Amino acid sequence: MRLPIIKHISNFIENYDEDYITETLEVFEDLIDARGLKDEELDVIGELMSNMEGALEVNKMIKNGQTQKEALNEFMKRVSSIGK
Repeated sequence: MRLPIIKHISNFIENYDEDYITETLEVFEDLIDARGLKDEELDVIGELMSNMEGALEVNKMIKNGQTQKEALNEFMKRVSSIGK
């Protein structure tokens, strides 16, 4: 996950609507079943999906009253502590 990408997608959600991201995730979920995709391509799709899911989580925190900066920091702390 990359914080600048999550922040950018979070801004997109704020300016437009989270439904665009949800629908894009549905397309990616369907796409990963396509025949002939290389492992590298699947990795890219997976990385994009994880960043979009992260942005949706950040958006939920913002809706619950946090600033974008607080939500991004809290999210990244939570993600970076996984597996420790």
